[in-house]
Amino acid sequence: MSEKPGTIVTYPQDLKWEAVGPLDENGKGIFVSPLYGNLETKGPTNFAQRRIPDSMVETSPKQCMRNTMKGEISRSETISVTNERISGLGTKAWIASATALIVVAIVGAIALYANKSSTTASVATPSAPGVTISTPLQRDIAPRLGFLGQFSAVKRVELRAQVGGTLTEIHFKDGDIVQKGALLFVIDPTPYEIKLSQATAQLEAANARLELATRELVRAETLRRDDAGSAQNVDQRTAEKRGAEAAVEAAKAMIRDARFDLDRTRIYAPFTGRIGTHLASVGNLVSGSRTGSGPTTLLTTLVSIDPIWLNFDMSESDYMIFLRQRAKENGSLANKLEISLSDEKKFDRQGTLDFIDNALNRSSGTIHARATVPNRDLLLTPGSFARVRLTMSNSAPVLLVPDASVLNDQSDHLVLTVGKDNVVILKKVELGDLRGGLRVIRAGLAATDKVIIDGIPTATPGSKVSPHTGSIQFSSDQD
Repeated sequence: MSEKPGTIVTYPQDLKWEAVGPLDENGKGIFVSPLYGNLETKGPTNFAQRRIPDSMVETSPKQCMRNTMKGEISRSETISVTNERISGLGTKAWIASATALIVVAIVGAIALYANKSSTTASVATPSAPGVTISTPLQRDIAPRLGFLGQFSAVKRVELRAQVGGTLTEIHFKDGDIVQKGALLFVIDPTPYEIKLSQATAQLEAANARLELATRELVRAETLRRDDAGSAQNVDQRTAEKRGAEAAVEAAKAMIRDARFDLDRTRIYAPFTGRIGTHLASVGNLVSGSRTGSGPTTLLTTLVSIDPIWLNFDMSESDYMIFLRQRAKENGSLANKLEISLSDEKKFDRQGTLDFIDNALNRSSGTIHARATVPNRDLLLTPGSFARVRLTMSNSAPVLLVPDASVLNDQSDHLVLTVGKDNVVILKKVELGDLRGGLRVIRAGLAATDKVIIDGIPTATPGSKVSPHTGSIQFSSDQD
């Protein structure tokens, strides 16, 4: 066998093959791999190729690997290997690999133990969470109750026809403010004019019969005085006169009836207010009824606008507070209340509480109340909502805390405070309304309590915290 310049090394994927002897003129020879041991080439294969310089042919596996990592091996031709093992070199390679693996495992275990020890030490000594505390803000405030109300019209009417016929005229625009007595609709009056003419004719006929009956009675009485007529004739003529008088009255009633129907063909506004959309157009045949016992056609609706009612409901507890406070003040039911619309921040409008229902609703546990509100600018609309504040008495000192500091627990309200040794204490409180962006505390809290106003999610009742002093601010713009 002759040795060619350079040695060919072939390996599948990451397996390195090192030549351990000279190659023949066909590129065959003996190679060694750390995984498969020593193999002898038998023919060409499709393995990747590397070319090793001649100086590496007789070198050790370690030196070949070192030279390979330095980039001294390049691509070349394909060779084949056989499955003949040389066990000596393969065993040495396995021992070296196992030794390196054991060393890596020991180093990793030491690092893992050190990391676990540091984590355990950090968990064992947690720091107390930081919170911001402040004593409740004390301020002189007049007690009051707050409600949500809805406006409704003092007067509301559905305009319906009292007589039937064809609608011929409409004298308003939908949504207009109409004055009392303004003409709204006209129904064809022709049938009712005919009826009135008939009644008038019947009245004239009745008057003519009455005049005749009166003359005949006079003649009968004259003949009787002259002994030329009988008393029976006088009685008969008297009865005829009375019948003629009754016929006249009936004719007059028919005229009034016909005139009533004729007048109802023109429909006027019963009061000043805002009118709705017309529900029947010109040309439609509408039905009417004087007493409403029969079917009638709804033409439109009309609501009054000034003044306007504001309806709201009091809960049973608020109603009891209202009654007890009214008893102390000896005031009448005409209490002044403040009103704010949905787009207003201030309570600039005034109203008068003038009605409270006589019984609580058994289903909702509330009682209905109503106030009358002036609406000179016509801005208040029936159906819209407003906030209501009812002042109960003169100013008195109260405690205030941020609304976010109050926690809800089903039907109870709770506040977190910091006590002795910075331990969190839970206190049950009774709430009032919002004043100046703060919540009024009616009971359950002392002026010296340290209330947690920030960091509430990190505070747990019974645990220690690291408190920092803060302050509670009263916002006059939100009062």
